[in-house]
Amino acid sequence: MFKKILIANRGEIACRVAATARRMGVKTVAVYSDADARAKHVQACDEAVHVGGSAPKDSYLQWQRIIDAAKATGAEAIHPGYGFLSENEAFANACAQAGLVFIGPPASAILAMGLKAESKQLMEKAGVPLVPGYHGSNQDPALLQAEADRIGYPVLIKASAGGGGKGMRAVDKSADFMAALESCKREAINSFGSDAVLIEKYVQRPRHIEIQVFGDTQGNCVYLFERDCSVQRRHQKVLEEAPAPGMTPELRQQMGLAAVAAAKAVNYVGAGTVEFIVEQAAYDQPESMRFYFMEMNTRLQVEHPVTEAITGLDLVEWQLRVASGEPLPLQQDEIRMHGHAIEARICAENPDNNFLPATGTLQVYRKPQAVSFERGDVRFDDGVREGDTISPFYDSMVAKLIVHGDARTGVGPTRCRPGEDAHRGPEHQCAVPAPCGPQRFVCHRQARHRTHPARRGCAVQAGPCGCAGGCRGRGRAHDGRRAGSGR
Repeated sequence: MFKKILIANRGEIACRVAATARRMGVKTVAVYSDADARAKHVQACDEAVHVGGSAPKDSYLQWQRIIDAAKATGAEAIHPGYGFLSENEAFANACAQAGLVFIGPPASAILAMGLKAESKQLMEKAGVPLVPGYHGSNQDPALLQAEADRIGYPVLIKASAGGGGKGMRAVDKSADFMAALESCKREAINSFGSDAVLIEKYVQRPRHIEIQVFGDTQGNCVYLFERDCSVQRRHQKVLEEAPAPGMTPELRQQMGLAAVAAAKAVNYVGAGTVEFIVEQAAYDQPESMRFYFMEMNTRLQVEHPVTEAITGLDLVEWQLRVASGEPLPLQQDEIRMHGHAIEARICAENPDNNFLPATGTLQVYRKPQAVSFERGDVRFDDGVREGDTISPFYDSMVAKLIVHGDARTGVGPTRCRPGEDAHRGPEHQCAVPAPCGPQRFVCHRQARHRTHPARRGCAVQAGPCGCAGGCRGRGRAHDGRRAGSGR
């Protein structure tokens, strides 16, 4: 096992990795920007190295400075967390060339899964189900329109190198295709440096269900069941839960085996997530569910705690053990699932301004009674403290609330104490959605979110509202929807 690792990230995930490392007796090194000089993750580690300015491009994306920091402090490996450099094959290669272990998959696997069109061609060869579509290299507009006409409308045009909902257009009829294609290509070239696109059949009733996989250097690979991440806003995940509601044992095994086949096709090592679009005629007809490969995220996911909750496993510990050369701690038939878990992302957002990210100081920060960075019935993982500043430089997520119970019906309302938990800051409101069942979204005022626009702050109930049906009536509803993409 490593004696010391560097965590090339910030906020909640850096604190999360540091917590497991400390439990395992592994020393940790933090890196920080100007804006994060007094951040929680800096205090969570044994050492800290300044790597540049506040903007990510001046600090957390400066991989040569991060490698230099690892070598200067005697770290043997680098954990990238998620975001930033976690899916950068050039960084993974640079780590290897510097004699450092990249705690993640080999660069070849990151590269293979990084481009949507190429990865889907690989999956087709591996026998993984795909949404009907065109994933070829010929980008002639007339050919693309002909392929869309062949597939049948509605179709989805997607940037091949895209992600996070950018470079994506739904087209309902042939007459609208060319205008949508031009718009998609413009956004793709500006966001990703490539205007290559793929075209797929637009699934009308989609659910986003992903499979957690793990591989080791001995060639073993397992799946740790599924997560349902269908509740999204602007193609970004809002709620995640495990297991997926309505999932049958037969479909779970089929999707798990398909995910393992996908991972083995690229010789995957470490934690990864294979994301599927699941089409279902109705929620009371699980036998109608059909699944199609969407993409693979070659890193640890934000929502990994719900998998930890139902399996009783520490996925960061698994990452460290596998990266140090150990075999997987368990084989497939030894992995068990217990109960149900739901995660809500807590973000610095303003519900009265279309839930756009907001900045300010956390003047009041009261957390629920919960464990942090370990398994428990109520778990609250965060990367901030009262008095910290929510800056404009980084992602708006500040914390995650994870609840676990014996069954889905027992997860949520009994775990929260209305009115007890508060998050208040000038110019921002932390908005927490409530899981009230499939296709139901809770309006923030009716969920006991007490907003006071005149005071530029709010107090929120950090968790489910406990309504029996979908919330209706006054208040601004969450712009949640069932979508097929998002982090």
